[in-house]
Amino acid sequence: MMDYTSLYNFMDNTRLADWRDLLKRQIDEALDESSNGDLAKWNAILKSLPCSKPTHIDLDQGAILIGEPDDTTREKRKFIEQTMKQFHPWRKGPYSLFGIHIDTEWRSDWKWDRVKDHITPLEDRVVLDVGSGNGYHGWRMLGAGAKLVIGIDPFLLSVVQYHAIKHFIGDEPMYVVPVGVEKMPENLKVFDTVFSMGVMYHRRSPIDHLYELKSFLRPGGELVLETLVIDGGPEKVLVPEDRYAQMRNVWFVPSCLTLESWLKRCGFNDVRCVNITKTTFGEQRSTDWMQWDSLANFLDPENPNLTIEGYPAPVRAVFIANVG
Repeated sequence: MMDYTSLYNFMDNTRLADWRDLLKRQIDEALDESSNGDLAKWNAILKSLPCSKPTHIDLDQGAILIGEPDDTTREKRKFIEQTMKQFHPWRKGPYSLFGIHIDTEWRSDWKWDRVKDHITPLEDRVVLDVGSGNGYHGWRMLGAGAKLVIGIDPFLLSVVQYHAIKHFIGDEPMYVVPVGVEKMPENLKVFDTVFSMGVMYHRRSPIDHLYELKSFLRPGGELVLETLVIDGGPEKVLVPEDRYAQMRNVWFVPSCLTLESWLKRCGFNDVRCVNITKTTFGEQRSTDWMQWDSLANFLDPENPNLTIEGYPAPVRAVFIANVG
């Protein structure tokens, strides 16, 4: 069910060919049912999805549109909704699937709206989306004209969600593969655009992460970096003692000026911050499709400008930079 043959065929005879064999081994290893107790269950759920064909697909709108309610029966629509909910929690979206509103934890379309008008147009570009989740942003990148999008994410449930969506969209050149950024080959230098959105603060070494991202880009390529930031001048960095907004794996939250200096130190040029936005309850929240705790549970109930640990509440910045 989780088949990447078309990706491997695409990579042959392109500048991605040197990565093909390693990637295939990594995918085969990650999708080995003996290595993950949930994979057999998830594969069975994927196989149960009906073959309803959408009459219309729109990858260039907020809730990615896959079909209309009349494209399938009411019974099938109900079955599809119940089946897709078995892949809880849904983090990134939203999606509209035959009229079923997959109301994800994040309004990822809001983030895309903050990014899309500042990047080099994606027409005919080969794109890497680091930490892609279920592929929402990858589909938007494809809808914006990208030639090929490869999303990498080590969390298998996100990969399974991608395949559930792809089951209805069909075989398009957008893929989410079960690979972490640390398992990418060094110095690929093949991608026209690399996105890293919501990843850097999870890396133990932000400088190493920036060098990794740079190594994936061809000369003249573009980095789109979105991450948590704090107020302050140069050299200001928050290093949480334990958790930040209930997340254990937040290591460094720099000021915008600090992050700008990091990017320049790593060899990026034309560095610019194009957006700074405080995360709101409208953008990140619990829903029927993500019923666990969310932002409202992570902030100080007496002062929403602080996390529950007493740190500044989440603010995110978008940086664009290039390599020579």
